Amino acid sequence: MSMKLAVEISDASDLAPKDGSASCNPYVEVEFDEQRQRTATKPGDRNPYWNETLVFDVSSSSSSSSSSRLASLPVDVSVLHDRRLNDHNAARPHTFLGRVRVNAAASAAPSPDQAVLQRYPLEKRGLFSRVSGDIALKIYFLHQEDDAALGGTTNQEPVAAAAASGDPERIVRSAFAPPAAAAAAAAAAEERKQQQQEPRIFRSVAAAASASSEQQQQQQRRTLHAVGAPPPPPGQTVVMPRPAAPPASAPPPGGGFGLVETKPPLPAKMGPRAAAAAAAKIASTYDMVEPMSYLYVSVIKARDLPTMDVTGALDPFVEVKLGNFKGVTKHLEKNPNPVWRQTFAFSSEHLQSNQVEVVVKDKDMIKDDLVGRVLFDMTDIPARVPPDSPLAPQWYRLADRSGEKLRHGEIMLALWKGTQADEAFPEAWHSDAHSLPPDVLATTRSKVYYSPKLAYLKVLAIAAQDLVPADRSRAQMAPTIVKIQLGGQIRRTRPQGQGSPNPAWNEEFMFVASEPFDEPLVVTVEERVAAGRDEPVGRLVVPVAAPYVPRNDLAKSIDSKWFNLSRALSADEAAAGGPNRERTFASKIHLRLSLETAYHVLDESTHYASDLQPSAKKLRKGAIGILELGILSARNLASKNPYCVAKYGAKWVRTRTALNTAAPRWNEQYTWEVFDPCTVVTVAAFDNCLGAEGKADQRIGKVRVRLSTLEIDRVYTHYYPLMALAPSGLKKTGELHLAVRFTCTAWANMLGMYGKPLLPKMHYTHPISVLQLDYLRFQAMQMVAARLGRAEPPLRREVVEYMLDVDSHMFSLRRSKANFYRITSLFSGAVAVAKWMDGICKWKNPLTTVLVHVLFLILVCYPELILPTVFLYLFMIGAWNYRRRPRKPPHMDTVLSHAEPGLVHPDELDEEFDSFPTGKPGDVVRMRYDRLRSVAGRVQTVVGDLATQGERAQSLLSWRDPRASAIFVMLSLVVAVVLYVTPFQVVAVVLGLYLLRHPRFRSKQPSVPFNFYKRLPAKTDMLL
Repeated sequence: MSMKLAVEISDASDLAPKDGSASCNPYVEVEFDEQRQRTATKPGDRNPYWNETLVFDVSSSSSSSSSSRLASLPVDVSVLHDRRLNDHNAARPHTFLGRVRVNAAASAAPSPDQAVLQRYPLEKRGLFSRVSGDIALKIYFLHQEDDAALGGTTNQEPVAAAAASGDPERIVRSAFAPPAAAAAAAAAAEERKQQQQEPRIFRSVAAAASASSEQQQQQQRRTLHAVGAPPPPPGQTVVMPRPAAPPASAPPPGGGFGLVETKPPLPAKMGPRAAAAAAAKIASTYDMVEPMSYLYVSVIKARDLPTMDVTGALDPFVEVKLGNFKGVTKHLEKNPNPVWRQTFAFSSEHLQSNQVEVVVKDKDMIKDDLVGRVLFDMTDIPARVPPDSPLAPQWYRLADRSGEKLRHGEIMLALWKGTQADEAFPEAWHSDAHSLPPDVLATTRSKVYYSPKLAYLKVLAIAAQDLVPADRSRAQMAPTIVKIQLGGQIRRTRPQGQGSPNPAWNEEFMFVASEPFDEPLVVTVEERVAAGRDEPVGRLVVPVAAPYVPRNDLAKSIDSKWFNLSRALSADEAAAGGPNRERTFASKIHLRLSLETAYHVLDESTHYASDLQPSAKKLRKGAIGILELGILSARNLASKNPYCVAKYGAKWVRTRTALNTAAPRWNEQYTWEVFDPCTVVTVAAFDNCLGAEGKADQRIGKVRVRLSTLEIDRVYTHYYPLMALAPSGLKKTGELHLAVRFTCTAWANMLGMYGKPLLPKMHYTHPISVLQLDYLRFQAMQMVAARLGRAEPPLRREVVEYMLDVDSHMFSLRRSKANFYRITSLFSGAVAVAKWMDGICKWKNPLTTVLVHVLFLILVCYPELILPTVFLYLFMIGAWNYRRRPRKPPHMDTVLSHAEPGLVHPDELDEEFDSFPTGKPGDVVRMRYDRLRSVAGRVQTVVGDLATQGERAQSLLSWRDPRASAIFVMLSLVVAVVLYVTPFQVVAVVLGLYLLRHPRFRSKQPSVPFNFYKRLPAKTDMLL
């Protein structure tokens, strides 16, 4: 007789959270008689429903031996959490959630009709296991003779086919199910539905008896099982209502702007043993993107083309046709031997034909004439994968429409199948952009840019000698100033030297200079003859390049120099070709010039800077790692021509523009060297205006990823939300799919970076003021934007300004409130400790208070244990929080930014996006000014209260209140004597026990020291 054991797993509820975000990824694993099977994984569900049946073989033997064997065989049902869904590199693939162990002979029903769905509470595996919840099971035996007893009909589905399918439910139906299986299944489903609505009843029943002495000892033990069939055996009954489903409500704040983890088929995430990894890996540097297939057609040149016009002239061009897609080269006038050197790329999604047609035509005003063509079969085109060498082009004889070869005319072509890792990919004309003009097509290609090398130029204007007035009729010099100009940067000194030809200024200025230092430094001494009227006295033009301006790489002292001032020509003299006669001009100016290359030129905020290296190459440290970024795709974008820009350090990358799509697929991978782990990579998406007149590339959204929050060698693949903040409010503009990996190549250097200053040493030995640093940062951003805007294709100014957050210094009431709540959250921990201490002092939990008393007395008796206890406590907190560490990289938090619709007023956003100076009407400006005054009034009150408390502390010994000061002085003397004669431990014990005294010995009135401090005078009564 063949017999099987079926374990039907219905559902589970109230499982313990395991992934740090109040959820888990549960699945069930059942083991019986050295057979193990499992269910599917339910991601992010603490109340999962499986409704799966697992079938196990029962060994066939005699009836007596089978019964005794079943009596000793347990059914182990383990509920596990799948960690691989959240962490692909997890050392342990699963975490324990609970288990149920039942006896097969005692708990299994004889047949499926007699089986009842039972709920079992999950049990712990060890002392420290954290388990909660229960699981619903139905266990029964399946006999092969049940078919004949219930109708004698054969199974409709072959057993072999069902077994091959691997579906447990199909195996049960095919091998052991009666004809009325469908009706029985429907009835069982209805029964489960009714039972799920009823309260769950847990009863304590005795375990199954056994003949052995060991089993007789275990008979006295009570095991908690769920029995669904009445009447119940005597025992204690606990009624637990089934938890109701959470009511439908509005999503939590920020719920629509979270990260979505993905599992794309990237070679970097498949593992070295995956067979698909070797086939999918397209190149060693392209293992973090999905391979995209392309057909490349490289049109090199042609020769000996026949003429088609009566005049004998030929204006040839080439058309490459593949189905409905066509690529066209430029036409060359009157050239029978043209050279094009253009490459066309057709995506695998656009392969609509089995043949590729390359047609050579003659450009004509009315209709283009056919010169010849070449046809290629798609199956004959070879495949090329880097690092293979480029495919060598070949000459092909042209044919006419009928397919006959021409006597003259050949074209050189190269056709191959490749991927985006091919060298021809960046410069190729893609099939979705073949219709664009050549000048616009250049703006759709992927490019890599580098920021200009910047350095600070320090100019110290010391003094001048022998200045001559601009108007020689005046006998006395007017106050003089020095105007220093470098490109568009202009700085002026204060007026000095009233009536003196030898003024002294001693003012220092800093400018931002960019290599190759083409713009000279122009120093002009001007005489302020009237308000708003300055006349030049002398001028000096100094090239910034060496040797005129020395480099200061090691923060050494630079010598100052005297420079001759040349005569400044007026407008009339310049128009006439100069003065009538030469004059000897002996005026001099004393300057100190230096290029401060030991600084780092900030072009972005230090809070999310991507480069902190000094300008001098010899002061830079070696790389500690490699950052790899894969820009995979996007979805649900609010634009039709998107492209992405990423910046890290001085390297900028730009993906190609995907035309006419809201779900682009780029799959482009880029690499940067990492010199500091505490840096940020910025990725932004834009909508290409395709060269439209007067239009700018629109912002779609931005993503920042801090490298220090990433685990080493782990590939993070997530959909990052893209958000746009506008005066109308916050709007989600799509999701950007990125793959990020940080690889460390120098562990010791990376760990040592955490003990070094963030900026180069020069920023701390010779600091720059905050106002001057903001000015220099703005100038640096303008120079970077101007330099990248002159590239081909240009990286537009609005793109660079958005990446560098050029307007982050502007006032925003929304950001001010967000920063206020950030400060409030910092003190929440101290407030929680104060509340806990207040509960200890008021004996709200006597047991905890007693333990605190014991710990306090131990620390007082053994003060050398105080610091070890504190640091051990910090270690325990850190070790406990490690299991709850963030599994996803941080991203833009809309709640923290105070940008949710319910958290920010529309007028606050309108004020944030207002121009500077404002262009709003007077009543709007007045309303905003009054609102700012009210907010500043509350801040003023808080600052005043803090100042009051400090002034009261100062007045203790200042004798402003002679009686209070006398009391404090005499009390200080008494306390000094008492502490001198009393051991410190005794004093500490007395004070501690007094603070922790029982509420019965406490008064609701304020304490005496508090009353004394509140009565001390402050300077508030001295304010006007």
